[in-house]
Amino acid sequence: MDKRTVTCEFLGTLLLVFFAVGAAVLSGEYIGTLGIALAFGFVLLALAYTFGPISGCHVNPAVTLGMLVAKRITVRTAVEYWIAQFLGAIAGAALLLLVAKQVPGLKTHGAFGTNGYGYRSAVGINTAGAFIAEVVLTFLLVFVVLAVTHRVAVVGFDGLPIGMALAVIHLVGIPLTGTSVNPARSLGPALFAGSPALSQLWLFIVAPLIGGALAALVHQVTHPALVAAKAARAAAVDEALADKGNGATEAS
Repeated sequence: MDKRTVTCEFLGTLLLVFFAVGAAVLSGEYIGTLGIALAFGFVLLALAYTFGPISGCHVNPAVTLGMLVAKRITVRTAVEYWIAQFLGAIAGAALLLLVAKQVPGLKTHGAFGTNGYGYRSAVGINTAGAFIAEVVLTFLLVFVVLAVTHRVAVVGFDGLPIGMALAVIHLVGIPLTGTSVNPARSLGPALFAGSPALSQLWLFIVAPLIGGALAALVHQVTHPALVAAKAARAAAVDEALADKGNGATEAS
């Protein structure tokens, strides 16, 4: 286990939930849908520049699944990232709850920045509509991440289109489902919001994962040259590391 990358995924997801979901919970009535959408986009943009060169700044199990399907990371790395992301989201939601409890009159039971459909949707979208929306919205996010990143790391201006994509996704998704596109972000707040949120949580875990996997499969079709080049670079790096390891063994 690489402690640096796992720590970055844990801390990054914690900060995403605390600040972005916190914008909805603590400031939603003041900043509105646009403000919440920008909060998610800007926080992810900042995290991408901070943690991107270390862990890739997935902070999202659907992005990690996309990277796994695209063969940019191993199964072991994916599992480590998933554990860190879910734990980070729970810690971030717990910290947000602690702050929210200090605000007189602020309701934390029921909503608390969670996702929903039917009577828990601002526009009353049904289960099928919510499922399709989450698949498509997550598809866009993961597709953009795969298209602009090099292997795993986020470098240069890679974080800009990723943050912009997440902001646009929230502009569309907030009235529909509250916008998940991230199973960890959905799980953390739902654990503290009570049974109504937990009863619908399955959709916001399954649909984003399907969207992330589909994005990786389509990316291999639309960007075959890019996929091949990245695979070649990854193989070269692995070979160099193996040669370095063999050299160290021989020297000893």
